[in-house]
Amino acid sequence: MKKQVLDKNSVKIINALEKDGRMSFSNLGEVLGISKTPCWNKVQQLQSAGVIEGYSAQLNTKALGLSIRALVHVVVDFEHYQAFEKAIIEHASVRSCHAVTGDSDYVLEILACDIEAFDELLRAQLSRLPGVQRFNTSISTRMVKNNGPYSDMLP
Repeated sequence: MKKQVLDKNSVKIINALEKDGRMSFSNLGEVLGISKTPCWNKVQQLQSAGVIEGYSAQLNTKALGLSIRALVHVVVDFEHYQAFEKAIIEHASVRSCHAVTGDSDYVLEILACDIEAFDELLRAQLSRLPGVQRFNTSISTRMVKNNGPYSDMLP
């Protein structure tokens, strides 16, 4: 994304939509001090440029019955990384997967309803994914920060 797209109003829009993705264009325009139509045009520009990729609800995993959150560091046989990535993309319990540097090849964020289900997930599913050589797991005891705003990182 070119820097000129992220002018002062773009950053204000990003900041406001990160706080409330359902904000109306009228209310968003009020925040920016512009009318609804130029505000809508600016949001469309940010969407076309790929800055805004979509809108979603923030869900409470515990309220959904997913009380176990774990970070799993995985080492994969390099010859099987494509099959591993394909399997991870299709796996419902994997919330995110990062290819990383260091002692591991990937870090997965996995959600499960309880420790028994998580154990079963590790033993019966994760350990059998293509190319998995070994993994190391950390259970999250609490989340200190989640989804920090991107707009705070912008110039």
